Amino acid sequence: AMRLQAPQFQALFTPGLRSVAELFEQKNHELRIAGGAVRDLLSGVTPQDIDFATTATPAEMKEMFTAAGVRLINNKGEKHGTITARLQEQNFEITTLRIDVVTDGRHAEVEFTTDWHKDAERRDLTVNSMFLGLDGTLYDFFNGYEDLKSKRVRFVGKASERIQEDYLRILRYFRFYGRITEKPGDHEPTTLQAIQENAKGLAGISGERIWVELKKILLGNHVNHLVQLMYELDIAQYIGLPLDGNLEEFARVTKNIQKLSPKPMTVLTSLFRGKDDVTNLDLRLKISKEEKNLGLFLLKQRQELTKGVGPEPLRPYQDFLMDSREANTNSKIFELLKYQGEEQLLKEMQEWTVPTFPVSGHDLRKMGITSGKEIGAALQQLRDEWKKSGYHMDKEELLSCLKKV
Repeated sequence: AMRLQAPQFQALFTPGLRSVAELFEQKNHELRIAGGAVRDLLSGVTPQDIDFATTATPAEMKEMFTAAGVRLINNKGEKHGTITARLQEQNFEITTLRIDVVTDGRHAEVEFTTDWHKDAERRDLTVNSMFLGLDGTLYDFFNGYEDLKSKRVRFVGKASERIQEDYLRILRYFRFYGRITEKPGDHEPTTLQAIQENAKGLAGISGERIWVELKKILLGNHVNHLVQLMYELDIAQYIGLPLDGNLEEFARVTKNIQKLSPKPMTVLTSLFRGKDDVTNLDLRLKISKEEKNLGLFLLKQRQELTKGVGPEPLRPYQDFLMDSREANTNSKIFELLKYQGEEQLLKEMQEWTVPTFPVSGHDLRKMGITSGKEIGAALQQLRDEWKKSGYHMDKEELLSCLKKV
């Protein structure tokens, strides 16, 4: 058996984890690291969060932790077998091994087991089905490590069975494909067939769950390939994407945008042809108001607001920002520049500080203009002069314009 000794693995052994490990050992319960954290450790990545699996039942864990005076937090996961203990400023999420008794494509009823192989069998992908003992021993029942090394994404056992247990796994397959594999187009035909045959099942999955996965796909690798595939395999219509998505525009935009760390909505908007596409996406996925507004902004401005001809290519964007009365317009303009693939202009725009208009109503009163209406008109006129000067004129220069008038 392989034993992992990587520094990322050694670094996990905080005082908290050592205490947890001791408790389990005293009671002869097995405790291992599970799922995604194992995949990360084997790839030489420090895992963001770590899930543990154990042969102990939730009742046994509660009893053990309570006896040791350990604090337990939120018991929401308990009916699925998850206990969260807090030790030394750290949370430990520990789940009893389980088998699915009934699944309806959305959630499963589970019963507990002490069989590690059976628990691995109900996980989605081989690369996510491994366990790691705290001594570094790898427990890998489905060749997940081989698949990880050869950068392959495969379902555990039969793809159609895994998908029917939870249809969201279709999107998880795409997400991990974009994360692990080297090149697009390297799928097992039987997997694609299983996805196509079960695509309709996604109609029953909540929009919120779909949007979480879809956003990760949009920011991963091979996104153009994966979204084209969603159309070919008849998935798009069930997850809120437009029936006649603009795949040419999508291919064009995704080519340059990945390196510019766009927001998911910026990538997705390139599929859209009009406002209805944003509305339908929102109806299906319940996107945030900010995401919706960004989509509508990009649709409206992607052709309208483009770089200036001549020595000041940034001017149109700067003018738009200066004229805007809305909050966070600058972040929308950054996303527009990413969408347009204007890497250099994006850098310049991010470094540009919005200048403050130097004249106030107070200055005009001092000059003897008293009526509010005249002050308003004069300020507007000076703003226009200031804009024409590229926001360079100072207070003196601006006020001298007024004197001429």
